[in-house]
Amino acid sequence: MKWVTLISFIFLLSSARSWNLQRVARDAAHKSEIAHRFNDLKEETFKAVTMITFAQYLQRCSYEGLSKLVKDVVDLAHKCVANEDAPECTKSLPAIFLDKICQVPSLRDSYGKMADCCGKADPERNECFLGFKIPHPDFVQPYARPADDVICKEYQDNRVPFLGNFIYTIARRNPFLYAPTILSLAADYEHALQSCCKETALGACLDEKAVVIRERAKKISQKQQYFCEIRKRFGDRVFQADKLARLSQKYPKSPFAEVVKVIRDLNSIYKECCEGDMVECMDDRAELASYMCSKQDVFSSKIKECCEKPVVERSDCIITAEFDDKPENLPSIAEKYLESQEVCKSFEAGHDEFMSEFVYEYGRRHPEFSTQLILRVAKGFETLLEKCCKADNPTECFGNAKEKLDKHIKETQDLVKTNCDLLKAHGQPEFLKAILVRYTKKMPQVSTETLLEIGKKMTAVGTTCCELPEEKRMSCSEGHLSFVIQEMCKKQETSPVNDQVSHCCSDSYANRRPCFTAMEVDTKYVPPPFNPDMFNFDEKLCTASPAERELGQMKLLVNLVKRKPQMTEEQLKTISDGFVTMVDKCCKQTDVDACFGEEGANLIVQSRATLGI
Repeated sequence: MKWVTLISFIFLLSSARSWNLQRVARDAAHKSEIAHRFNDLKEETFKAVTMITFAQYLQRCSYEGLSKLVKDVVDLAHKCVANEDAPECTKSLPAIFLDKICQVPSLRDSYGKMADCCGKADPERNECFLGFKIPHPDFVQPYARPADDVICKEYQDNRVPFLGNFIYTIARRNPFLYAPTILSLAADYEHALQSCCKETALGACLDEKAVVIRERAKKISQKQQYFCEIRKRFGDRVFQADKLARLSQKYPKSPFAEVVKVIRDLNSIYKECCEGDMVECMDDRAELASYMCSKQDVFSSKIKECCEKPVVERSDCIITAEFDDKPENLPSIAEKYLESQEVCKSFEAGHDEFMSEFVYEYGRRHPEFSTQLILRVAKGFETLLEKCCKADNPTECFGNAKEKLDKHIKETQDLVKTNCDLLKAHGQPEFLKAILVRYTKKMPQVSTETLLEIGKKMTAVGTTCCELPEEKRMSCSEGHLSFVIQEMCKKQETSPVNDQVSHCCSDSYANRRPCFTAMEVDTKYVPPPFNPDMFNFDEKLCTASPAERELGQMKLLVNLVKRKPQMTEEQLKTISDGFVTMVDKCCKQTDVDACFGEEGANLIVQSRATLGI
């Protein structure tokens, strides 16, 4: 049984059961969910989140068309606030929104098969609708701000519809972005206007701030989508284990019980947000932020500024706040767990709570580690406990425990160091080539374009993380690589690559990255026959920009490896050097095409001989 399914006695209830219990308790406290949420959020925020919800489901609908649906829901909220016992007021919020969507007369004409979702019962109905959401659809253009000569007046004279249109556009283009984040981005936009409208260089000021807002939106969206997919793929226990490691790092002075309380709340909130239940997502995130702000002394000294912000900006600020300082004089992990005479007794008395507390204690001592590494160490420790606590002499069995646990750390540290050294010594182009060769051998079935895309993303991870101080490199590297791996694994679900990729994607969340790193050449792969057409040598190689020439060389590189994944570095270098020599020689000739015809044919013959194909 995988250890993450036993992460804590607090998490023993299944996701569905614990969520239902919470919902029953909440519904008992509030006869009408819509009235409760309307009272919590107040009218302006409730309207905005309602617009976001409809815009994310009905991405083709106009602002005016959605405004009518928003008005209907707000009118219902007012009615339910006045009389919570009214029959239509007892429905859940998701049911209210989906019922409204299913009543749209042109639903089938505008959305085709999506209308069939209306024939399903909840929660399958919502799951069906979620499947029709399209990230960054072609039919929705990016937000275009008004011209510089009118934007400030439009904002000042018509603030609510002005920001409403921004919110509407962002929601339509980003159907999985959480409502609190969209409202936080709208607040950023409003702050930018308030600041830039005082400047003479208005356009330049807004351009500069727009870059920052877009980058923030991109990063947050990537993280949110990642955690929704991880929850769906591995279940909420794995999600909670990962969050336990992370929050223990971030709030190392906070008591274990407080960290667990936040994780339980987060699990419920992510469920709401990932399922498109944006009103409850917004309200519950705001409530959790308020709770944490009421206990700043318990959680962190780093969230003070966040807690002074308006509600719509608070939760995203807390999420991105820095880690708090570690408590002083914490006993070492070895002293607390490996050298204790009571360790087996504690483990056997409460296995799940014991392992949860280990993750908490290990995480708060190691802010420099990735959460996945912390979970791998915990798994190693659990395996050791299960073995040694049954041994005749547990103390002797634990003798080399630290060395066994440290091997997980060394593997990750060595990988980060090797890659950062390679990047520093040879630069981005050579680093990218090394990544392309490595991953083409592991999964040669993947298209050349996709391999290039993966390689560029991994290179960007190296460029970003290797510039950081050493204590931040590991967490940065494995964290960002996890996003790239998840993208690969998501594609694997609909377009299977090979057995190795399938195994690494589905076997263990914590071990995903080491699994991909350790992946060998795919021995089951049958290369396509050698095709001379893949060698396209002409004068464009001479007139192309350095970047285009580099891209052409990388495509050739990938295609060569696809023909023989077992090729050695020496063979690859021989062919690559031959290509560079040929281009240098022919681009200096008067008759470039004739030179490429002759030298290209020679290179093909030499390449085939080198590879033995």
